Amino acid sequence: MMESAVDSERTMLKREIADLRAALNQKEQCLRELEDSVSFATRSEQEVVGNDLESPGGAVHTKLTNDDIARYSRQLILPDFGVQGQLKLKNSSVLIVGMGGLGCPAAQYLAAAGCGHLGLVDYDEVERSNFHRQILHSEDRCGMSKAESARIALNELNPHCEIHCHSRMLYPHNAMHIIRGYDVVLDCTDNVPTRYLLSDACVMLNKPLVSGSALKMDGQLTVYNYGNGPCYRCIFPVPPPPEAVTNCGDGGVLGAVTGTIGAMQALEAIKVIVGMGDVLAGRLLIFDGSSCVFRNIRIRSKRPNCHMCSAQPLITELINYEMFCGMHATDKNNPTLLFSTDERLSVEEYHRKIQAKPHLLIDVRPTAEFEICQLPEAVNVPLVEILDDSYLKRLGKQLEDKELPVVLLCRRGNDSQIAVQHLRNRFPKHFVRDLIGGLHAWTSNIDPNFPIY
Repeated sequence: MMESAVDSERTMLKREIADLRAALNQKEQCLRELEDSVSFATRSEQEVVGNDLESPGGAVHTKLTNDDIARYSRQLILPDFGVQGQLKLKNSSVLIVGMGGLGCPAAQYLAAAGCGHLGLVDYDEVERSNFHRQILHSEDRCGMSKAESARIALNELNPHCEIHCHSRMLYPHNAMHIIRGYDVVLDCTDNVPTRYLLSDACVMLNKPLVSGSALKMDGQLTVYNYGNGPCYRCIFPVPPPPEAVTNCGDGGVLGAVTGTIGAMQALEAIKVIVGMGDVLAGRLLIFDGSSCVFRNIRIRSKRPNCHMCSAQPLITELINYEMFCGMHATDKNNPTLLFSTDERLSVEEYHRKIQAKPHLLIDVRPTAEFEICQLPEAVNVPLVEILDDSYLKRLGKQLEDKELPVVLLCRRGNDSQIAVQHLRNRFPKHFVRDLIGGLHAWTSNIDPNFPIY
C-alpha cells in the first residue's frame, strides 16, 4: 500500500514537472518569436532607407576566426573547398522546410558545416512517434514546436549558426515572404501540394530547390531550378491521383533511410553554395535501402511549354495547391468522408450496443500493423484482400450461415470506409458499418491503455 502511494506521488510529480517544462518552453518560444518580429521590423526599416543587407544574418564575413579554423579544419583542407568555400558557407542562408526525418539530419550537417544562417519551417509539434528518425528532438521537448526543438539542438551543436524559426505552415500568401531571404531551399516535406508550392515559389524567386523524399526502405533526391535543370512541374505537370500517394505516417519508413537522404540534401546544398562538384540537377538519385544500392538516372530537361519555368509561363502567381492536387498539405489525420455519420458507428455505440453480441469484426489494416495491436474479437483481413472477389465469395458463404452484423475498422477510420463501400455493393441488404476514427478513437474514448501508433 505504501509503495502504491509513493508510485502515485512520483507519477504526479513527473507530470507536474513535464507540464512546467512545457509551459517554460512555450514562454521561451513566444519570447523568441517576439524578438524575431522586432528584428525583422528593424531589418525592413533599414531596407527602406537603402541599407543593403546581404543576408538574413546581417554583415558579410570576409575572414575566418580562429574558432572557425579550428572547428572546420577538416573541410578547410579540402582542395576544392578551402577558405573561400568556408566563407561562402558562412555568408549563406538556407531554408529547410519540414523538420522531420529529412530536415533534422539536413539541418544538423548544415549547421555543423558552418552555414551562417538557417531558417526552419514546420507547423507541427514533437511527439513520441518522431524519435526513431527525427534525430534533433528529444523526450523532454514533447509538445514543443519542431522548429523550436530543432533550434535548441542545433545551437548546442554550433552556437555560431544563426537560426530563425518559422513555426507555421507554408501557404501561397506567406511562402514568397519567407523564402525570399534565403539562398537555397530544402524541400524536406512528404506531401505533393507543398512540393508544387515550393517549386513554383523558387522559380519565381530564382532559388535552387534541393528536393528529397523517403518512404519505407527507399529514397530519392534531386535539385530543381538550378542551372539549366528542370523545375518540379517540368517532371510532373499534372499531380498524381490522391489515392496513389502514401506518406510516412501511413506507409512507414526506416529512420536510417531518411537520415541517408537528409544528409545528402545537406551535401547538395553545400555544393550549390560553394560551387563545387557536380550538382544533382537534371538527374535523380534513387536509393534502395533494402539492398543498399544507389542509382543515378537522367530526368528530362526543362520543358519548353512548362506552365511555370518556360519563357512564357501560364502561372504567374502562387495558387491554391491543395485544390490543385486534390489533397491536404499535411500528414496529420485527414479523415476520409465517404459516408455520413448515421451510416457509420462511433466507438461508443459499438462498445455499448454491439461488442457483447455476436458479430463479425474485420480489421482491414496490413498484417504488420495488425501484429502491433488488435481488439480481441478482430479478424485480420487486409483491405487488398477485401477488394478481391475470392474473399467476397468466402464471406458470402459465412454470412449465409449466420446473419451476423459486419463491423470494419482500421487505424483511423479511412480504409475501413473503402472496405464498407465495397462490401455494401456486394451485400446491399446486410448490416455493414465501420468505426468512426478507428483504433485512434478507441484509445481516446474507450480504452486509454490501448496502444496507439
